Amino acid sequence: MGRPCIMLVAGEPSGDALGAALGRALRERLGEELRLVGIGGARMAKEGMVSPFDIRGLAVLGIFDALRAYPAVLRGARQAAALARRERPDAVILIDSWGFTLRVAHRLGRLDPRPLLIKYVAPQVWATRPGRARTLARAVDRVLSIHSFDAPFFEPEGLPVTFVGNPAAARDVSKADAARLRSSIGAKLDDPLLLILPGSRPSEINRLMGPFETAVNLLLAQRPTLRVVIAAAEAVAPAVKALAAGGSHRVHVVEGDEARFDAMAAATVALACSGTVTTELAVAGCPMVVAYRLGPLTYLIAQRLIRTPHITLLNVAAGARIVPEMVQKDCQGAALAREVALRLDNAMLRGRQIAAQTAALEVMRGGIDDPIGAAADAVVELLRARRPIASA
Repeated sequence: MGRPCIMLVAGEPSGDALGAALGRALRERLGEELRLVGIGGARMAKEGMVSPFDIRGLAVLGIFDALRAYPAVLRGARQAAALARRERPDAVILIDSWGFTLRVAHRLGRLDPRPLLIKYVAPQVWATRPGRARTLARAVDRVLSIHSFDAPFFEPEGLPVTFVGNPAAARDVSKADAARLRSSIGAKLDDPLLLILPGSRPSEINRLMGPFETAVNLLLAQRPTLRVVIAAAEAVAPAVKALAAGGSHRVHVVEGDEARFDAMAAATVALACSGTVTTELAVAGCPMVVAYRLGPLTYLIAQRLIRTPHITLLNVAAGARIVPEMVQKDCQGAALAREVALRLDNAMLRGRQIAAQTAALEVMRGGIDDPIGAAADAVVELLRARRPIASA
């Protein structure tokens, strides 16, 4: 019996980070005999999974952005299938990125022998497009879910679900150093600090940085001691820096995980693009205002499809609007500044929001302390059910 081989497929920065962490956890369990191959970014490459192409063109959101990226998605799916034919993996883990990974699954399903196909992070059918549950059930063998409430949507379609927990809700921020961040930007310990997290996709930067800049200008006009830090995701850092440099006030742009978590620990309030980062902010104990904006036509279509009143998982878990959500027409500079100012000026409000966020996190964790480890254990168990493999 040859060495076990696992292929991981990611199509955007968050998936690249998940893939890298899961690859490490799998190697810890299966040892150096494990062969890891994959499609991903820089983080997965550091773990030995060097992608045959650049995935940055796949990180899109919205129907019209997806149409523009469709040729790149098809090329990527073909290249992923070619990699699988060459490496003959025992299992393929398809991480998030619904449109891309579904097309990869369809191509891999035609291989002989067919690898075990595992979807890691299910599409949010509880929020929109429930028909995706049936589509996914026809394409893969198992879902590793980060939400405890996913199973009832997929299992009636015949797709087994294993709840493994949300990695963002278990993020270790114990080494975050607020003083280090403040020292690096010349801020005093008692200076109010606003952290801006504008997203990791080019479309998010294009749509959010304008209203975010307006909000910052309004806040700084009344609060000269306010410090502003922008945490830029690697994939969009050049665009963020260019926009920040052209602003009318000085802001500090930081990059990398360490600086981002330092900034979360140091921030008085955060203004954040909706996404995984909102859960990380809650873990860091930072109150936030969440914003999002889609293209006008995409938003009109989304209004007909979305079935949940909340876009932030913290609010979904709490069953209430504990974090303000400024979406579409509400995502305007003056409105954003008003919500941020309420929290900058009211320590009691910040405290209540932090307490509510922490309670929502416990619901999201679902009793799982090590989500990446739980996901790796689930993959190993599925592999062992298919073929005998040794532990590390």
